[in-house]
Amino acid sequence: MMKCEEQFEKIYGKEPQNISFSPYRICPIGANTDHNLSKITGFAIDKGVYFAYSPKESGEVEIASLQFPQRVRWHIDSVPEKKEGDWADYLRGAAVYLKKKYSLNTGLCGVIEGTLPIGGLSSSAAVTLAFLTALCSVNGISLTPAEYIDIACESERNYVGVSIGKLDQNCEVLCKKDHLLYLDTTDGSYELIPASPTMKPYKIAVFFSGLEHSLAGSKYNMRVDELKAGVYALQAFAGMEYGRFEDTYARNVPAEIYHKYKDRLPETWRLRCEHWYTESERVEKGAEAWRRGDIEEFGRLSFESGRSSIVNWQSGAPEQIKLYEIMTKTPGIYGGRFAGAGFKGCCLALIDPAYEEEIIEKVSAAYLSEFPALKEKYSVHICASENGIAERNAHKTL
Repeated sequence: MMKCEEQFEKIYGKEPQNISFSPYRICPIGANTDHNLSKITGFAIDKGVYFAYSPKESGEVEIASLQFPQRVRWHIDSVPEKKEGDWADYLRGAAVYLKKKYSLNTGLCGVIEGTLPIGGLSSSAAVTLAFLTALCSVNGISLTPAEYIDIACESERNYVGVSIGKLDQNCEVLCKKDHLLYLDTTDGSYELIPASPTMKPYKIAVFFSGLEHSLAGSKYNMRVDELKAGVYALQAFAGMEYGRFEDTYARNVPAEIYHKYKDRLPETWRLRCEHWYTESERVEKGAEAWRRGDIEEFGRLSFESGRSSIVNWQSGAPEQIKLYEIMTKTPGIYGGRFAGAGFKGCCLALIDPAYEEEIIEKVSAAYLSEFPALKEKYSVHICASENGIAERNAHKTL
């Protein structure tokens, strides 16, 4: 029995009617670029967010979390119009934007459980999607995969106020086990590239630094604005037509323009642009490496991605940077980088299963020798790729 089921029974004295699930995701190449309409790569993993729930005909929504102490309540007819600054804002936002498209009459009560520590695996998107699945279920609503993605994105962007792209939501909805999601965030087109029969075996390792992660409280939005400022300036230098700042995207400015005028940019803006343009090249090379079964090259590009996040995007707490550096020197790790936006949280790695125990031992010993105070919070989790919610529910209409 899941912990969320046990807690549900303790609170309500009965079993939950259903349990929804949304996987966490990793992005081995393509991080910190989707907000400017890049291509990305991603996997859903076999760890995620479970939501044990039952309907409430009264229309009340009442939710507890195993990760946060406060229980939240609101009525489906009177969702707060502005965020309240707690963990449930993502859920309130999802209810607001679902209600803009569909009639909601039934509320729910439930308990949310995340199966990994909070930090860099798109837990906010996973929580949103698990809740959205449940709210749709009790109201008899069938969303398309695109609607799931759009509503979850609108919740995080417009209600919570984080300048995200669509990487997290697409991975958690569209991914397929043992396939690489290769997605163009400009138009939502994507390909699920299967692992080649000739590819060496792999597992996914998640190293949790022991530091919690929050996009809303990080420098994430500022980094996005710095990139946009650089791109806005490039358009002016090149004599390109341009409009409002908020409608500016790196994807609309060719790499040739960047290379021609980059030395005229302030250093900070140039670094942000350098990450976006080089990361975009790595994504395309990575997709081709995966297609031909070259996991060593794919891993090398993921390590390059991590280095660019440190040098050009200038993200990562000292602890996370140290984890990355340890990974680059550990035999059996094909490649890896920060998970999420790289402000605290986790590092991810693609590993050779034959080295699994040795990798865990070496990385853990080296990291904890540097940060012994984090021993009780640091953890390692070995994962596999997993289906997203669309693929998991392929037997029925989403």
